[in-house]
Amino acid sequence: MSDSRVAVEKLRAELAALGVADAYEIGDEATLSVWIGLVVTFREGFYRWREGAVKCRHLGTDPAGCAVRVARRYAELKADVPLWWEELEKVLRGGAAGGYP
Repeated sequence: MSDSRVAVEKLRAELAALGVADAYEIGDEATLSVWIGLVVTFREGFYRWREGAVKCRHLGTDPAGCAVRVARRYAELKADVPLWWEELEKVLRGGAAGGYP
């Protein structure tokens, strides 16, 4: 198992412990999709994501601390879901998609 995959799995577990159950790995072993516009990658020893125009990073040795920051951003984004998401969700995934972006 690669270092990236281990780091992403640790972050995903920490996020789940904080109630962020929507996160899923997209298949490249280094990227975790958390919510609309919130994608976390792991490279060169850091977790990386964007908050608007700001590029954020957090040490890969601290998945719990990173999870707190990502969970905060997740809550911000989820509180302001784009109006287009509900219709797009129905078109792309049908009614069974629920709250998974």
